[in-house]
Amino acid sequence: MVPDVSTGSNTRGLIVYLFGPGRRDEHTDAHIVAAWDMAGAPDPGRDPAVTYSLLAKRLDHHVDLRTRELGGKKPPQHVWHCPVRTAPGDRYLTDAEWAEVARRIVHATGIAPEGDEKACRWIAVRHADDHIHIMATTVRADGRRPRTHRDGQRAQAECRKLEAEFDLRRLKSGDLTAPRTPTGAERAKAERQGQKTTARQWLREQAYAVAAAVRTEADYFTVLQSLGIKVKTRLGPDTGDVIGYSLAAPGDTNAVGEPVWYGGSKLAPDLSINRLRERLPDQKVADRPQHVADPADPWRHTTTAIHAARTVLDSGDDAAAQGHLAAFCDALYNIASATTGPHRAELRAAAMAFNRARRSAIRADHQAATALRKAAKELAYASNEPGGLAIALLFATVHLARAAAKWHEQRGHEQQATAAEEAFRHLHAGYQHAATPVLADLARRAPQAATARRFEQDVRAALPRHADRILADPTWTALTTTLAQAETAGHNPRRLLAEVGTQRELDSAERPAEVLNWRITAQPNRRTQAARSRSTTSGTSSMPATPNGPATPVADRSRPNSPRGGR
Repeated sequence: MVPDVSTGSNTRGLIVYLFGPGRRDEHTDAHIVAAWDMAGAPDPGRDPAVTYSLLAKRLDHHVDLRTRELGGKKPPQHVWHCPVRTAPGDRYLTDAEWAEVARRIVHATGIAPEGDEKACRWIAVRHADDHIHIMATTVRADGRRPRTHRDGQRAQAECRKLEAEFDLRRLKSGDLTAPRTPTGAERAKAERQGQKTTARQWLREQAYAVAAAVRTEADYFTVLQSLGIKVKTRLGPDTGDVIGYSLAAPGDTNAVGEPVWYGGSKLAPDLSINRLRERLPDQKVADRPQHVADPADPWRHTTTAIHAARTVLDSGDDAAAQGHLAAFCDALYNIASATTGPHRAELRAAAMAFNRARRSAIRADHQAATALRKAAKELAYASNEPGGLAIALLFATVHLARAAAKWHEQRGHEQQATAAEEAFRHLHAGYQHAATPVLADLARRAPQAATARRFEQDVRAALPRHADRILADPTWTALTTTLAQAETAGHNPRRLLAEVGTQRELDSAERPAEVLNWRITAQPNRRTQAARSRSTTSGTSSMPATPNGPATPVADRSRPNSPRGGR
C-alpha cells in the first residue's frame, strides 16, 4: 500500500480532477467513501445536483474564514493531497475498507486526529478499484494549521500496519533517501511520446553514469552537454562559483515550448552539487593519468578494490561501508560501459538497480572509498576488455552485491536490501552468461595428467582444509589450466594457492575451485612486470598508450538523438 503526500492551493481544481474522467478516461464511478462528516460532505459522484463548486466551498469553509482574518490573503499551500494505492496483485478493497484506510491515515498524519472536533475538513474519493485519493484543506476550525511534520513517513508507517491487518502485500518502508518518483503527468507525457521512461528517470540515469566516469566537475557538465542534455548552472552572488545546477532532456518542453528543468537534487539526493563534489574532489586536469602501462590494469585494479570493499562491509565502520557501496555503484556503471557482449544488458540493469542501494540514512564517508572509486574510473578510459580478467571482475561484483544486500538487511534498510538483491540477480545472470563458455574452454585446454597431479599435491599442501572440496568441484579441471598459465607467467602455484586461499574464507563457497580460478586470473603476470621494470630502468620503455577518453554512459543512447516532443 503506497501513500504519496503532496500539497497545493487549488481546492476546486483537485476536485475537478478527482471526479472527472481522468487524463485518459481511466476514472470510473467516482464517489466519496469517507469524509470529515458524511452528512456535511456533498458527493458529486452520487448526487447529480451537487456541483464541484459546492463541495469546494464546504471544504474551504475554515480556509475562507482564516482568509478574511488575514485581510484577504489565503494561507499558502492549504490543500493536502494523499493518493493511497494497493500493490499490483492485491485484492480490491471494499468501500468500507477504504473508508477505514482513509480515517487511519488522516489520524496518523495529523490532518484529523480521532476525536478532534476542530480538525481539518477532508474527503476520500474512490474512482478506481485499486486506490483512493484523500484530500483535505489544512486550516482547522480554530484557525490553526495542523501538525503535519513528517506526514509522509507517518502515512507510510500506518500503511505498513494496514497491510498486515488487511492481509495485503507487505511493501518495504523507506527512509527518505529514495529519488523522487515521476508524477502521473510525467508518466502520461512519456507514454504519449512513445518513451519507455520519463524525462526525470532518463536524466537521472545519464547523470549517474556520467558522474561515475568523469574525474572533475567541469567534465561532468561537459559530457552531459555532449549527450544533448541542456545544462543550467546557478552561480553564487559573491564568489561566482557554481552553487547548483539543473538539467533538461533534449526535446522535453512544456506547453509554451520551454525546456523542462530538473534540479540535480530533484533527480536524486546524491546528485546535488554538494554531494557530487564529495565524489569528484579532484578539479585538476593535470592530475589525470596520461597513459596506461598495461591495458589489463584497470580491470585488475578494480577487482582488487572490490575485494577490499568486501572486507570493509565486515569492519563495523558503517560510514566507510556506505562510502564503498556508493563507489561500487559507480564501478557497476563503468563496468557495464566497458563491457562488450550480450551480457552487457544485465550489467546495465544491475547498475540501475543498485542505485537504490548506494545510499541510506547513514552518511557515506566517500574519502574512505577513494581507492575503489579511482580504480573504477580507470575503466572509463580502458582500451579493451581482457577476457578472463573481465570475468574475474564480474565474479567479484556478484559477491559484493550479495554482501551489500546482507549489510543493508542487518541494518533494517529494507528498500536498499531489496535493490541490492535485484542487482545481485542481474550480475549473477551476466556472470553465468559470460563465464560458462570460458570455463568450458579452460577445461578443454587442461594440462597433462602428470601436471594436474602435481597441482593436486600443491592444493593439498597449501589448502589442506579445503582440498577435498576443491578437487571435487566441477571446475577443478578449469583451475588446472589457470594454474598452468600462472606458472608460465612466473608464479609458484603452491605459494599462489596459499596466498589467494587466505584472502577470503572458502568454507561458504559452493564452488571453491571456481573462486580460486578467478582470484588467480586476477593476479598480475610476473614475467611481464619484471620485463617492464627492466625496460623502465634502462630508459628504453616504449611510447605509452593513450586512453580513449571516458566511457559512454550506460543508459539508453538513442534518446539524445531523438528529440522529445512538447506537450
